[in-house]
Amino acid sequence: MAKDKTAYVCSNCGYDSPKWLGKCPSCGQWNTFQEIVIHKDSPAKTASASMAMDTSHSNKPVCLHDIDASAEPRIDMHDVELNRVLGGGLVKGSLVLIGGEPGIGKSTLVMQTVLQMPEKRILYVSGEESQRQLKLRADRLGSRDSHLSIVDRQSDKDCLILCETNLEHIFKHIKEVQPEIVIIDSVQTIYTELVDSSPGSITQVRECAASILRFAKESHTAVILIGHINKEGTIAGPKILEHIVDTVLQFEGDQHYMYRILRSNKNRFGSTDELGIYEMRQDGLRQVSNPSELLLNQEHEGMSGIAIAGAIEGIRPFLIEVQALVSSAVYGYPQRSATGFDLRRMNMLLAVLEKRVGFKLAQKDVFLNIAGGLRVNDTAIDLAVISAILSSNMDAAIESGVCMAGEIGLSGEIRPVSRIMQRITEAQKLGFKRFLIPKYNLKGIDTSKLDIELVPVRKVEEAFRILFG
Repeated sequence: MAKDKTAYVCSNCGYDSPKWLGKCPSCGQWNTFQEIVIHKDSPAKTASASMAMDTSHSNKPVCLHDIDASAEPRIDMHDVELNRVLGGGLVKGSLVLIGGEPGIGKSTLVMQTVLQMPEKRILYVSGEESQRQLKLRADRLGSRDSHLSIVDRQSDKDCLILCETNLEHIFKHIKEVQPEIVIIDSVQTIYTELVDSSPGSITQVRECAASILRFAKESHTAVILIGHINKEGTIAGPKILEHIVDTVLQFEGDQHYMYRILRSNKNRFGSTDELGIYEMRQDGLRQVSNPSELLLNQEHEGMSGIAIAGAIEGIRPFLIEVQALVSSAVYGYPQRSATGFDLRRMNMLLAVLEKRVGFKLAQKDVFLNIAGGLRVNDTAIDLAVISAILSSNMDAAIESGVCMAGEIGLSGEIRPVSRIMQRITEAQKLGFKRFLIPKYNLKGIDTSKLDIELVPVRKVEEAFRILFG
């Protein structure tokens, strides 16, 4: 019998090396190599060899014009927010990965969605919780059929629960049950007997994900995986896991706040700009259909350092509250901190304020916060960011009823933003009286049909004169 072989695999990108390396030559990360043992006569190699020899079931080349390009049928998840983030619903045969911090509500979101789909046969595979724990959660969420605590096929359309971590046993139960949707919680707890390593290791996660993907594509069954994240906030396991799946959803939020954000980082069947907002309650997650009313605090009249911005995430417009605090640097070295906003972009905006407008902020601490725990990537809130910073620096409040949108260029000009009418309509719906917009965006807008005053601005100095006189 041949001796076992030792190899080292990068936990970030999956690069393997015969010896340990401090820095991965593929992705450039440090201290990511982990040791694995490769058995020469392992069943995995035997199975792979037998599959390679069997070409009777292999796919054949097909001409591009012969492929059916009709729209993929979607499964309605009975959740407007989740359907939007998925791109219109769950695609049959797709593999979806949902990641997030421990306790953020990943399992609650999936269980709550599953219990709202009585017309589908769903198999919920749990490798972390017992049947009793799942029943208690279902009772708390107001389940329609929480009495089903074991795999029971008395009805053709039921949510079936299976507590198992062996992948081969899971596939056996799937063959018997024939579900339309399979949920695995979580992929890091599943292991296959074809690989000699502990569950959660790089090799196990990679092989299990590849087997599940093959099953989803061949059986045309939708599979939802719940994944852990590491201390850096990325999906735990090899980076190849995110490449294998069709969709990667990130469930974000602070456990001390009520809001949860479902964001799409990768989607082969839809846009990656969509955003779903939930409110965590005792009885589960509630969909937030109008986030503007919840994200705005109406009690900031007369307070400095607060500006309202019209932002857009995906196809959804909403208004957010930008908060800033500027104070003298106590420790000699000024601090820069941003929550929910790109810190590098904030530093760029501070440089524009100092160079183009003449405000000296080099010796002052600047703290920026997007209220509600949101993380916004829309550059149209630049104007609100510098307005809030200047308001705090001057200790002068911005007049209530004023909203704004505009991207700031390095020369101090206010650049036009996309979909300005959706931002204006949202501000008008919430009762705002004035809206600062880039001058270029005013072209083609019929102001006679609007109940809100549009104030065009071309440079940062013009906006400041209008806001602070």
